[in-house]
Amino acid sequence: MRRRARPALPATLILATAAAMAPAPASAASPAPTGGVSPTTATAPPTTGSVSPTTAATPSPTATRRRAIRRTSPPRPGQISKPTWLTKVRITEYFPAPESWFVGRKVATPGLGTRHRVDWLYSARGLSMEGEGLGLDGRMYHIDGLGRGGWVDKRGTPWCVCAGVYWRAGGYWQNALGQLTWPYERGGWFRGAGVRFNALPGVSFRAGAAKPLTFNESVAVDPNLIPIGSKIYIPAYKRISGGSGWYYADDTGGAIIGRHLDVYRTPPSSQRDPGRTLTGERIYVVPPK
Repeated sequence: MRRRARPALPATLILATAAAMAPAPASAASPAPTGGVSPTTATAPPTTGSVSPTTAATPSPTATRRRAIRRTSPPRPGQISKPTWLTKVRITEYFPAPESWFVGRKVATPGLGTRHRVDWLYSARGLSMEGEGLGLDGRMYHIDGLGRGGWVDKRGTPWCVCAGVYWRAGGYWQNALGQLTWPYERGGWFRGAGVRFNALPGVSFRAGAAKPLTFNESVAVDPNLIPIGSKIYIPAYKRISGGSGWYYADDTGGAIIGRHLDVYRTPPSSQRDPGRTLTGERIYVVPPK
């Protein structure tokens, strides 16, 4: 689970400061597939099969099953506008946060008639950060209204996401010393019994997925570089998964900046597994027409 960016969260809650990761427009110097035609000059990629760029021509997006997405507006400055190879790409993974991984007491959930674990709702590992999650009942849920207030650290001090946070600025209790605490489902408290509850005004949750994403097919991108709806060939994932290697730019995230992809996947079997992180990868982007 990447604590970076939740699919449903706007960039205003995720303050990214890494200038080195700022979007960079692809140039004509991007390497062409070995034995194929440079994407900067080809009129269209081949239409027969999905081919690894290391062995043959430019890969074909016909391995995917979706209808082509039409561009609704002209490309932005710096945004990819024709089939292009990108190098030095960072690839991470994200997934809906499983409520079963959390240990807090079930509390009333704004916007829902059901009760859910408090740390799943408000901690920096749960719905408030990841955007959506898988409930104990097997249903998907997502944060619908972010509410007023940002994030705090373990002490309850307002804090910047870029420096690491622990909890939303509400949805927790304060102990007798005024420190952040919350109750465990099996009894006891995180840091002493709570004497006052701090609400998070305006927050709400809703049943269902935040966006119509598909496991192991959707990726989050920086739309300033890669247009939403683009088809993306990831050679590393073709080798890892044995699949076609093709994905769709369906999502964005506040911490997904520049040459960074976040692959949407099923939750791992253990919360100790944060998902893969690959660096220095090469991808092929086919933007909408």
